[in-house]
Amino acid sequence: MKIVERLRQGPAFSFEFFPPKDEAGVERLFETIAELRPYQPGYVSVTYGAGGSTRRLTVDLVRRIKRSVGIEAMAHLTCVGATREELGEVLAELAASGIENVIALRGDPPRGESRFVATPGGFANASELVAYIRGRHDFCVAAACYPERHPEAASADADLAHLKAKVEAGADFLISQLFFDNADYFRFVERARQAGISVPIVPGIMPITNLSQVKRFTALCGARIPTPLLARLEASGSDAEAVGAIGVEHATAQCRDLLARGAPGVHFYTLNRSLATRHVLEQLRG
Repeated sequence: MKIVERLRQGPAFSFEFFPPKDEAGVERLFETIAELRPYQPGYVSVTYGAGGSTRRLTVDLVRRIKRSVGIEAMAHLTCVGATREELGEVLAELAASGIENVIALRGDPPRGESRFVATPGGFANASELVAYIRGRHDFCVAAACYPERHPEAASADADLAHLKAKVEAGADFLISQLFFDNADYFRFVERARQAGISVPIVPGIMPITNLSQVKRFTALCGARIPTPLLARLEASGSDAEAVGAIGVEHATAQCRDLLARGAPGVHFYTLNRSLATRHVLEQLRG
């Protein structure tokens, strides 16, 4: 099923995974998926490694998830390190495997480089990739958005203009970067609607389990940790259990509010672990 059709049926939970480094990691990933399956995810997504380094594994994983596990799977596709022809081959393979959903991303610069440079014969941005996909296949195409602005954008208005270009190129729905203050998401959705962007905007949530880790993530993606939440986390010091409990509590409150106010679902950044996400989902069930 195309994910945009699933979203029309009502709010959907979804989970993001990344390709593991070895076969043991792959097996642990499928254990995680099995633990999350009872929560009836509308779909899951599998990311690309840096510079497209896991392209082969990403394709293999989404195929296995859909065929063997029976959950709709979406493959990430980035512009980094690939020509049009190479990306065309990946798309053809996904289509031949029965995959109906992809998310088109520009991608981060390769490690050690400070800015993105288009691959010769490739794409300069996600809008070009979306248009390319739309012109060749009948995929449901997702794209990314940033409630607190993309860190490379000159301004919030410029970021919104780039987002509108992705939607006009053919993106069917959007998944947001992680955020920890729902006010940022709802302000962003309002601005997007005023700009003429009408597609579903799915909020991305990551339950905090490790403070130093989430600080690194937010520094990279331009998100912020609200001061009261940060103070609580820092007061927990090295108590990992306390940090995790605070993270689950905050993520649960975010999800309740998001769904009550009309969000089309919640996309969980799982980091290939199920425990924190399962705790959130159990709280929501209760």
